[in-house]
Amino acid sequence: MISAPVALLRRAGGRLLLRRAGLSRTSWARRSIQLRAALAMATGGKGSQSSIARPTNRLIHEKSPYLLQHAHNPVDWYPWGQEAFDKAKREDKLIFLSVGYSTCHWCHVMEQESFQNEEIGQILNDNFVCIKVDREERPDVDKVYMAFVQATSSGGGWPMSVWLTPDLKPFVGGTYFPPEDGIYQVGFRTVLLRILEQWKRNKTSLMENSQKILSALLARTDVGARGEEAPPSSKEVMSRCFQQLSESYDEEYGGFSESPKFPTPVNLNFLFSYWALHRSTNEGARALQMALHTLKMMAYGGVHDHIAQISGDEFFADIVADILLYVSRDLSDGSGGFYSAEDADSYPTVQSTEKQEGAFCVWTAEEIHWNLPDPIEGIPEKKTMADVFMLHYGVKEDGNVNPMKDPHNELKGKNVLIVQYSLELTAARFGLQLEQLKTLLAKGKEKLYKARGLRPRPHLDTKMLASWNGLMISGFAQSGAILGKQEYTDRAVRAASFLQHHMFSAATGKLLRSCYRGQGNTVEKSSIHGFLEDYVFVIQALFDLYEASLNPSWLEWAVQLQHKQDELFWDPKGFAYFSTEAGDPSLLLRMKDDQDGAEPCPNSIAVANLLRAASYTSHKEWVKKAGQILAAFSERLLKIPVVLPEMARSAAAFHRTLKQVVICGDPAGEDTKELLQCYYSTYTPNRVLILADGDTKGFLYRHLGFLSSLEKKDGKATAYLCENFACSLPVTSSQELRRLLLP
Repeated sequence: MISAPVALLRRAGGRLLLRRAGLSRTSWARRSIQLRAALAMATGGKGSQSSIARPTNRLIHEKSPYLLQHAHNPVDWYPWGQEAFDKAKREDKLIFLSVGYSTCHWCHVMEQESFQNEEIGQILNDNFVCIKVDREERPDVDKVYMAFVQATSSGGGWPMSVWLTPDLKPFVGGTYFPPEDGIYQVGFRTVLLRILEQWKRNKTSLMENSQKILSALLARTDVGARGEEAPPSSKEVMSRCFQQLSESYDEEYGGFSESPKFPTPVNLNFLFSYWALHRSTNEGARALQMALHTLKMMAYGGVHDHIAQISGDEFFADIVADILLYVSRDLSDGSGGFYSAEDADSYPTVQSTEKQEGAFCVWTAEEIHWNLPDPIEGIPEKKTMADVFMLHYGVKEDGNVNPMKDPHNELKGKNVLIVQYSLELTAARFGLQLEQLKTLLAKGKEKLYKARGLRPRPHLDTKMLASWNGLMISGFAQSGAILGKQEYTDRAVRAASFLQHHMFSAATGKLLRSCYRGQGNTVEKSSIHGFLEDYVFVIQALFDLYEASLNPSWLEWAVQLQHKQDELFWDPKGFAYFSTEAGDPSLLLRMKDDQDGAEPCPNSIAVANLLRAASYTSHKEWVKKAGQILAAFSERLLKIPVVLPEMARSAAAFHRTLKQVVICGDPAGEDTKELLQCYYSTYTPNRVLILADGDTKGFLYRHLGFLSSLEKKDGKATAYLCENFACSLPVTSSQELRRLLLP
């Protein structure tokens, strides 16, 4: 834990006791201008539906939906930039930095309680330079100050509230603050006044301590290899990571550690890889069981929208179809890109004046009874469709949300739909045939879907991020290949084309971080360049898209971006990639993310990308770089690999080397399609697909000379398994290929 001058704010008993300082009550001149049309797209938050013109601040000129949500606060917000920095130095004022995102529930709460409060706004405007940051738009700023908050307190989160000296050094930080003092937490007004008092009385001490904190953060966030340190043993790393995940696994509900749980795909990816490499062992079986049970419990629970998704048969394929349907329908821009998110808060009815958390997705028992009154015929008891639906999904007359998890009583009497029983048990309870129950539940979902369509939709964040678009392209491409759904692959191609046309500069070879839905279905670009996460997720997406579409142009672009990533972010001294480019004086730290979270750590993905790129180009320097990244994170991988499960997977790929699965044939031929489907449907990690179509002038033949020596056998599509460019005997059937693929 870093010692912070927050101690200056403490009294006996460890509780903040802040007293009111004398403040000038000079009026704040506010400007009133007409609402931009774009503001209609940014109606998130918890305010009313009033269309009355309101005073505005300079955030009205921004494109980020989150910043636009705050454009009518009585706080004189600045975006992150030189204008705000200069004002702080010129007036010798502290900076109040508030970081959040447009679909963050507690960000909305703090806005309504504090940032819409005229008196608190006056305190902020008279005494601080206030900066608002969208963490999704500027993850570089967010990560620097979140590292400070996490190092000086018991945790972090959003909204993030940090106080900085005029030279941008943090000295006090936290997350959500209520407006007034309570029993358990000091109020935001009190925090502001006490910090102001300390700045007036102890400015020199605060400045000195902020420098000490910065020095400590620099040491804490330093990640690098010592000399020519070797990568850690993958066997040791994989074994320890599995053990640590197994120890934290929730046997009943799935997932890891205690609630609240966030979906962490990196854990599941690791478990699937561990199973694939240990299929015949008890540990391998355990890994598969943990992953599948977690996925099933997520699908049964409230995180899965049971109402909007009405589809088919195979369980996991059905859930994939649900997710991709939602993204295609509700999160897709006409130009091909994917939007960022929908809000957790919305108006319960068109007459409502206040938004509530979960309002769009929760139900009262009365609503279920009203919408599903039809009696069930052919059973001895007099039961309705509502009775069956309520039992199956755990609906209670007084609501099923724990009051302890509903601090604002927004969900009182409401129900989150959660599958409580198997189809077989529900059918047995009401004396129904299984198919009869499935039909009944499907009809119930359809009726509730229509009823929910009358509710106001949640706010849609129409910001489009390169990194998240990359992740979604991978999802559509892999789903299209594995499930044999060409429409999914086509959607991935559209999104990749969108990135190439709107978020990439052919002149500089650089990606942009974000763009936005404009007026009239146009796309507005930002001036923010891409960060490391944008490059690694887009490169990964392009490799995945090549395997699904077999179009080598996506490989060419991926390799081009990999070279640019090396140029912009590689650390030649400590190895691994920095998260940001060099040269931004407003960033106090140039960091390297050191753990996987809801998204994988960029360096974790970079290792796999480098190995894939080397397999497609014979560029051995990329294999060396992959090993250097693993060496840079060696200590963390050996001690607590559970925080880097994606990199643990990549360590196995590095030590085992990627297998090149080469299929010689015409992609339109049925024999080639059979081999391709075998490749897609057989899960084995640490491999790449290469289609040798005979185009000797194409990208792959130019980079992989050995392809010219591989031929079809007996005129049929033929597969080879190659390692370090040495290939197996040819096979022509899917059964033979499957035997080659499985360890």
